[in-house]
Amino acid sequence: MKSRLIEDGPGRTLILGTLVNSLGNGVFLTCSALYFTRIVGFSPSRLGLGLTIAGLAGLFAGVPFGHLADRRGPRGTAAALLALAGLATGAYLTTASFPVFVVIAFLYALFERGAHAARQALIPAVLNAGNLVRVRAKIRVVTNVGVSAGAGLGGLALLWDTGTAYRLTFLLNAVSFLGCGLLFLRLPAVPPAPGRTPGEPRLAVLRDTPYALLAVLNMVMLLHIPILEVILPLWIALHTGAPPALTAVLLLLNTLAVVGLQVPLTKKIEGLRSAVRAFRTAGVALLGCCAAFALSAGRGPVAATAALAVAAALHVYGEMVQSAGSWVIGYELAPADKQGQYQGLFNTGIAAVQMFGPVSLTLLLIDWGTPGWLVLGAVFLAGGLAMAPAVRWAEGRLVGARSAAATAA
Repeated sequence: MKSRLIEDGPGRTLILGTLVNSLGNGVFLTCSALYFTRIVGFSPSRLGLGLTIAGLAGLFAGVPFGHLADRRGPRGTAAALLALAGLATGAYLTTASFPVFVVIAFLYALFERGAHAARQALIPAVLNAGNLVRVRAKIRVVTNVGVSAGAGLGGLALLWDTGTAYRLTFLLNAVSFLGCGLLFLRLPAVPPAPGRTPGEPRLAVLRDTPYALLAVLNMVMLLHIPILEVILPLWIALHTGAPPALTAVLLLLNTLAVVGLQVPLTKKIEGLRSAVRAFRTAGVALLGCCAAFALSAGRGPVAATAALAVAAALHVYGEMVQSAGSWVIGYELAPADKQGQYQGLFNTGIAAVQMFGPVSLTLLLIDWGTPGWLVLGAVFLAGGLAMAPAVRWAEGRLVGARSAAATAA
């Protein structure tokens, strides 16, 4: 029986390339902070400042590089940007001063996020509508597998704790970018999109208010990302009597749930109507997740562990259905000839949440406590419910634009 992760043709290449790149990213994420603080000698505050400056590049890279993918073809653009991101990773090893580090980190973030935008344009270009969402689900699964496996390899470098071990992890990440780019070059060639019509703006997505609203609502729902990565260990340690080791258990269960359930859950989310229902479901599930977190406050080990287990289960369910719904909405409501710049905007929410989410949720949840969880739960519910009218608005705008183009033709 064929594995649920195996695809034929372009889908298999996309999945394999993502797995290779995710493995390198997992190693890099595990070891990079310690390399820069223990080996290079930066203070944690200076490292954080440099990464924040670099994060600005990632925040604004999606739309212009996505537009470049539309104009030059997403396959070659994605491969070139992946290669540049790999070279930037290797350049980290030449870092000897803080200004040089900031420049390299800025370029790394620019190329890495640009490659992500070009990749999002490449996916619908080489897949058909029947397997687009399914392959995206499998890509998400192998991303989790790759990052987890990479974190394990990074753990060996942490165990050795030598400059040579850390440098090898950087080289592995650089090779993973180059390998992913080479694999993507095996995909079918995708012709560039037609040139702009007279009077059409260069970056049309920046004037598409309905689609921008979809991107904002999706970004709001993506606030679930820092909950497990940043908030969970702080909440357990400061607000509950649960054992600190529970963090590792819940993170592992989250990864296993995504690996085992993301693809089956995605099978029922294929069109806009089902995607809208998925966002409503995600809003309710994430509201329940926040309520369970709130109930764990001040509880003893057993009660807190039970509440946190419920919260983690609702979190991963909401995360999976929200992800599947976002793939459908993000692709179907973008013009076919402008997928690059539209996906660049839609996925900017990930960079924004990674940059601003940890500090904002720490203030809301760790400092404020239970009321903060209830506020966040209400935000999730409102975001999930608001997606339906936003989709109708964007759908109407897209249909009108197609009719106008047909009439002009």
